[in-house]
Amino acid sequence: MTAEELFQQNGRKLLQQRPYLSDFFASLGLPSPAGSQPLGDFLSALPAEKLFEFGLDKESLAEQLLTFVQQMDQFSRSAARPIGTVTLVGGRDKQGRPENISLDLHSGDVVCVVGPTGSGKSRLLGDIECMAQGDTPTGRRILIDGEPPDEATRLSGEQRLVAQLSQNMNFVMDLSVRDFVTMHAESRLVADIDAVVEQIFTTAVDLAGEPFTLDTPVTALSGGQSRALMIADVACLSASPIVLIDEIENAGVDRRRALELLVKKEKIVLMATHDPLLALSGDRRLVIRNGAIAEVIETSEAERAGLGQLDILDCKLARLRDQVRGGERIDFDLAAFLSGEG
Repeated sequence: MTAEELFQQNGRKLLQQRPYLSDFFASLGLPSPAGSQPLGDFLSALPAEKLFEFGLDKESLAEQLLTFVQQMDQFSRSAARPIGTVTLVGGRDKQGRPENISLDLHSGDVVCVVGPTGSGKSRLLGDIECMAQGDTPTGRRILIDGEPPDEATRLSGEQRLVAQLSQNMNFVMDLSVRDFVTMHAESRLVADIDAVVEQIFTTAVDLAGEPFTLDTPVTALSGGQSRALMIADVACLSASPIVLIDEIENAGVDRRRALELLVKKEKIVLMATHDPLLALSGDRRLVIRNGAIAEVIETSEAERAGLGQLDILDCKLARLRDQVRGGERIDFDLAAFLSGEG
């Protein structure tokens, strides 16, 4: 958008199309355009002494406003950038031996990363998170649609390709759940912020299984509630097409439901896990040994059939956990429980 096009627009309509402009004016202690006059006329009518407090005049204010709009328009376009393929090009193991692999990941893929503690699962996720280009201890490279990502994409906080959900999530900002999610929605230029906030909140409570409110401070959330809120936020709002999850089974959330949410958004999901239920829910398992991908296992039909039985058992265990939380006695026949009768 050129300066002439911007300043000829109706102020009220411009604010409706770009609600983030109210934040621009509020940061300078200025009123937002509310009338039907062109934006240029509105800026010309602003008191010079008010602008002087911020070291501005009408010309420099107009320049800053134009730059702000152009940057936000660029952000809006880049946030919707589609990705066809992510390619993981092998590096080396902990002894320096070559990791002979080239693995393509596509939208909607769920890939589980398995292996003993200390084998290098988190390092693999870290390589993807930073879009490694041979500059990490493993020497791996990550390609986007067959090409290395440019440095601006790798380092940008606004155009991140990867969202990461770690084992420990601690909030440091003293905000309510409502304010926290609203702030993220505003940064994503969401049109109906209230609806998105309600969707994320409802989803998070469902995942956590522990009630909390929109007015609950994020610093007061339990570990499971915090993780549920961030999973819901990533699934419903994050523009990042790649999601990395480190041991979701330790999060105290409905892990299968969380996975379903992320897959429905057609993201590429990589998940480090020890949980057989989750491991069999993926399309493939990357087996990590000695810091390298030693094997890629495609989930078989027999394994998928067994997944149904595991799911039934997991639901029963979940009911037992609820009984424990509720202070009830656990009195049942183990044989009947395992056979499907309990």
